Amino acid sequence: MGYTLEELIEKQRAVDEAHGHVEELRKRFGPPSAESLTPAQTVAQETAWRAWRDLTRDMQNAVAQHAKETGRPRPDVEHDVRRRAGPAPDAQP
Repeated sequence: MGYTLEELIEKQRAVDEAHGHVEELRKRFGPPSAESLTPAQTVAQETAWRAWRDLTRDMQNAVAQHAKETGRPRPDVEHDVRRRAGPAPDAQP
């Protein structure tokens, strides 16, 4: 059994939150390639980026599965989920 639309919306919110965390770290520390980053800052950015990447991958797989099971076009499912999830939260300082 696949995911419900409500579950997809929660997954999208988690993706948005993780992306906000990545952006917040980038604003605080600078770009990941900055030579001035400490090892701890590098690890923090890499960990946040991996979490965002993994959540995004899982979200895309769930959307594809839901679209296939419901017979809806994938772009329509993505649009509906993003609209219902609301705007991505701003990164917290």
